[in-house]
Amino acid sequence: MSHNEVWNSCLQIIRDLIPPSSYRTWFEPIVPIKLEGSTLTISVPSDFFPEYIEAHFIKELRSSMKRTLGDQAKLIYNVSIIKNETIKYPGISKQDVNNPDISLPAEKVKNFTDPYIIPGLKRINVNPNLNINYSFENLIEGDCNRLGRAAGIEIAKKPGNNAFNPLFLYGGPGLGKTHLAQAIGIDIKEKYPDKVVLYVTANRFQTHYQESVMKNAMTDFLHYYQSMDVLILDDVHEFAEKPGTQNAFFQIFNYLHQLGKQLILTCDRAPVELQGLEQRLLSRFKWGLTTELLPPDFPTRVAILKAKSFREGINLSDDVINYIASKVTSNVRELEGTLVSLMANATLTKKQVTLGLAQELIEKIVSNHKKDITTDTILNVVCDYFGFTKETLLSKTRKREIVQARQIAMYLCRNMTGASLDFIGHQMGGKNHATVLYACNTVCDLMATDKSFRQYIGDLEKKLKHNI
Repeated sequence: MSHNEVWNSCLQIIRDLIPPSSYRTWFEPIVPIKLEGSTLTISVPSDFFPEYIEAHFIKELRSSMKRTLGDQAKLIYNVSIIKNETIKYPGISKQDVNNPDISLPAEKVKNFTDPYIIPGLKRINVNPNLNINYSFENLIEGDCNRLGRAAGIEIAKKPGNNAFNPLFLYGGPGLGKTHLAQAIGIDIKEKYPDKVVLYVTANRFQTHYQESVMKNAMTDFLHYYQSMDVLILDDVHEFAEKPGTQNAFFQIFNYLHQLGKQLILTCDRAPVELQGLEQRLLSRFKWGLTTELLPPDFPTRVAILKAKSFREGINLSDDVINYIASKVTSNVRELEGTLVSLMANATLTKKQVTLGLAQELIEKIVSNHKKDITTDTILNVVCDYFGFTKETLLSKTRKREIVQARQIAMYLCRNMTGASLDFIGHQMGGKNHATVLYACNTVCDLMATDKSFRQYIGDLEKKLKHNI
């Protein structure tokens, strides 16, 4: 029998043992190359093929080989990905952040209309999806982001070959996670124009995965993402309760990490706080550097406003800048948005940007929204409710009533501010995240069993929601 006849006999057996969609995806692209005695060599289109086939279809494959070639049957995989010729790429400019082309599997993709992959072409250009405004030059450094920014600069020097792989950035909305992640990508493209960089949101990744499943194009989906030198995934928490997407990303993560490719992930909370994600993924998120981005302090807010007004060509007095920085404290996005609103108002009304105009506008903005609930606000309300001083509440005393009040404060901080466990612990006298997590779980248990305790929590939540 020839190598083609042997492989066709194996396929006839395998076809009856596995689902049609799996057969089309994982076996139809395989091409037999040669047969030497009882050893069959087959060509597969990517490194991922042997791994996946061995993990999911080894019994069927082994059975078909033995029935066709006997007990001494052996199989050799030959990975044959079409390589691009060397692509000379000019130095990158701020106005042109592009990637070199990447190769695709040789086989044609029938009826495949994914925007990332063009049927019939072996080379495609990957849009890195990087916003040139999100550069390191436009990212103001402060205590809130110093560690993450420093790590990002080091990553850009040696992407993949550093101690920060993966880099896991977490924090609340508007604190600059996307800006920092994209700044790293832009800096890498400036230093290494030939590296393929991709920024993608978790939502877009999920959509792309679902389309690939429906069109039996999983091979192309995996090959596409495995072709990246730097993969930046934004809002990874959106993978919660999506096992199929998690499994696909797990395979891509492993492949890229083993090859020394750089991974950068952003999330709204620390890995320890993520729910609905597989433990094997969470453990990998912790392999490199995990760092939190915090709300900017006053000096950083002032610096952000000065940089923003300079870029917009607006000359603002220090009084105006200091006033805005003192009133808008939650995050960078709201800070810059307030400045834009102020400049637009001044332009439309043809007024000068004065302290009086800033006070008038910002008072309207603040009056239309409830006052932000902060950890300080919660501490003050809890202390007032139970009759303790803040110093007593944050002390190391183990008196039951004080410990319980402290746990309630931690619970309210977690539920009403969205702050991380680490941040809450720091505000609560230097406690670690495990202590805060234990406190939150304890309060939840007591609320479920103790009616009077549940009343405490209800009263405190009402006070906080009414900004008392």
